[in-house]
Amino acid sequence: MGPTTYKEIAKQFLMNAAKGNARIYFDQYLHTNFKHHNVYFKGDAQTLLLATEENAKNNPDKTFEIKRILQDGELVAVHSHATLKKDDPGFALIHIFQFKEGKIIEMWDFGQAVPPVMVNENGMF
Repeated sequence: MGPTTYKEIAKQFLMNAAKGNARIYFDQYLHTNFKHHNVYFKGDAQTLLLATEENAKNNPDKTFEIKRILQDGELVAVHSHATLKKDDPGFALIHIFQFKEGKIIEMWDFGQAVPPVMVNENGMF
């Protein structure tokens, strides 16, 4: 049995996208009118799918750890930490998903590099 809540769908979608295994989730959990707002790619599902597969292929040591997931109705926000290589401080990421008819219809993603030295003693996570 697959994910049943919006939070579970968002989590499985991101975890599998990070591994380059998102195709099943794209087919199963994306709304037919899906669009995304990553400024580095065209806004359609196919372009995003190919980008996630290419990223996973080019970064076999990538890690992706979800720190927290929040839900407000049909919106889900995921705060995570990703690294592309060993000993890489990585990025803090926020993905926001909007659901419609039980599927992801829209996604926004934002990233901030983890600096080697942080002024804030609380860190990013």
